Amino acid sequence: MQPEKPPFRADHVGSLLRPPALKEARARHERGEMSAEALAEIEDREIEAVIRKQEDVGLKAVTDGEFRRAFWNYDFLGRLDGVEAYLGERKIQFQGVQPKPMMLRVNGKLGSYSPHPMVEHFKFVKAHSRARAKMTVPSPSSLHFRYGREAVPVTIYPSLDDFYRDLGESYRKATRAFADAGCRYLQLDEVNFAYLCDPKLRQIVADRGEDPQALPSIYANLINAAIADLPADMTVAMHLCRGNFRSTFVASGGYEPVAEILFNKINVDAYFMEYDSERAGSFEPLRFVPRGKTVVLGLVTSKSGKLESKDELKRRIEAATRFIAVDQLCLSPQCGFASTEEGNTLTEDEQWAKLARVVEVAHEMWGGV
Repeated sequence: MQPEKPPFRADHVGSLLRPPALKEARARHERGEMSAEALAEIEDREIEAVIRKQEDVGLKAVTDGEFRRAFWNYDFLGRLDGVEAYLGERKIQFQGVQPKPMMLRVNGKLGSYSPHPMVEHFKFVKAHSRARAKMTVPSPSSLHFRYGREAVPVTIYPSLDDFYRDLGESYRKATRAFADAGCRYLQLDEVNFAYLCDPKLRQIVADRGEDPQALPSIYANLINAAIADLPADMTVAMHLCRGNFRSTFVASGGYEPVAEILFNKINVDAYFMEYDSERAGSFEPLRFVPRGKTVVLGLVTSKSGKLESKDELKRRIEAATRFIAVDQLCLSPQCGFASTEEGNTLTEDEQWAKLARVVEVAHEMWGGV
């Protein structure tokens, strides 16, 4: 029952806690006390080490832990042609501590593609791993949802239809570049479908003059355009999240409002789904998942160090099988352990214990990873 292609029975979202040496080096570089070349050497060393740790714990897919990024989203989007990152005023707030108020906006026409530095980041992982190298990037909807028209000046794009078309083309070229570099496991980090399950966030969208009911279909078409030029042997997964900064969150609400479009109108192969708390709702929306698609149940929380019991995890997997076949399921943490470089409030030892627990349960539920 072990899949030959990803996702694997035991998998993980991607980001990992940054080691102290890497945090110190990045801080020194930001203060102008360390060159980019010296920082890259430390990043390389720490990434090689974290790849080994992922392999040693039994995972069949590995990432660079997003060690070269400060944020899960801005570092990628801000390097696309026609997009810039800047400090502004956050419109969507976390429940508690707030991250640095980074924002994104379009500053020129989209649709062209200059070589993206993260393609080289992927090549490094592929060259230094025995397991399957996985690449994570923010979903294209991330450029629009949080900011609306504030991110898309009417002077550049009078029509949002043209914006979505060109953004899809930018992404199509970027995802193809990853494929051409040998990537066969790509994950789109898509928080906004999950945010659209929260009535408060739907109201924010309505208050700025947009229709929250229309966005799932718009985003589905955008994502399909973004992945339209990929080889047949490439797995594309989508990770759904309700916010993950220093163990806090943004949104609450089950998947029911978006489930039909999410599972049946988007041409991805798999879904990493947050299911570590009551905020994610029930498993019932999984009834919409068609045969041929996989759901990775995010039952192990990355927000605290408390280790879930094997029996608890197996009971929850069995509960999900009321709505979806067990051979369509896998297991992972609900999110990354460090969506930003600050990381969540648990230790590295606790992080690795959780990943080891995912592997253990996969062996007991499916006979392997």
